[in-house]
Amino acid sequence: MKTRRNFLKKSAIGAIGTMLLPKIIKAKMDKTNKYSKKGFPIVISTWRHGISANEEAMEVLLNDGKAIDAVEAGVRIPEADPEVSSVGLGGWPDRDGHVTLDACIMDQTGNCGSVSFLEDIMHPISVARLVMEKTPHVMLAGKGAQKFALENGFKKENLLTERAEKRWQEWLEKSEYKPIINIENHDTIGLLALDKRGDISGACTTSGLSWKLHGRVGDSPVIGAGMFVDNEVGGACATGVGEAVLKTLGSFLVVELMRQGATPQEACEEAIARIVKNQDYKDMQIGYLAINKEGEHGAYAVHPGFNYALHQNEKNILIDSDSHIKK
Repeated sequence: MKTRRNFLKKSAIGAIGTMLLPKIIKAKMDKTNKYSKKGFPIVISTWRHGISANEEAMEVLLNDGKAIDAVEAGVRIPEADPEVSSVGLGGWPDRDGHVTLDACIMDQTGNCGSVSFLEDIMHPISVARLVMEKTPHVMLAGKGAQKFALENGFKKENLLTERAEKRWQEWLEKSEYKPIINIENHDTIGLLALDKRGDISGACTTSGLSWKLHGRVGDSPVIGAGMFVDNEVGGACATGVGEAVLKTLGSFLVVELMRQGATPQEACEEAIARIVKNQDYKDMQIGYLAINKEGEHGAYAVHPGFNYALHQNEKNILIDSDSHIKK
């Protein structure tokens, strides 16, 4: 009788657990991205500027480097590219003409570091890594983050390029603030890597929304929002309007859905479904990327136009993501 009671109790708990799983997991359980294949090393990142970032990251991995070194090296490429208007040098400023940067990084052990509202430092991702490795903290912000960077050998640089300043002056003529979906086809860069050992790390870096209020910080430097990795499960990163991602802690949500049994594709789709269900999504873009520990990946966005770079099996390609709203 006792054995039967235990069996019934366990069965009931299991049934309740199944009821609590998102509908997308219960209904499909096997939906995958058509470009997804098992295998690592793998590097995956958001938007077209992820191609060059992937190349740098994969070079580290192919030389037996660690995933944490690869993700930092990878995103430093767009941070230093003045033609990329949403990351580092050349990033479009806030409405007061200041280029302010956010970044976070996380390794396979769960250690992480972050900086937000950082000015005059070209590589916030490297400052974030030092926060992780040299301090007991996770995040430094503003003047404190800048002071820490300067004390650790970083140099002050003017990040407002002539091109970015010209665009800002043009914006000032009307001063209309409305985030534009997929503007110039790029945004935050989030990058995930799985090295030859099967360890995962992630990085995320941005100059944030153009013409934002001075002091605004989005999802990119927030662990669990802009990016999150768990070495038992996989990792995820986000791009787009950060406020929407912050309200759902989207990257953490994607990883936890994978922990419950979702494929990376299913997890990304469910995370977008949460935004669509509860937020006014029609005029904002959000995209998610995810990989699991087997090297399988997924991607999904609110609107068409989100693309991502995948470097796996000696190929580095740009892929258009599927989306909730169809063309």
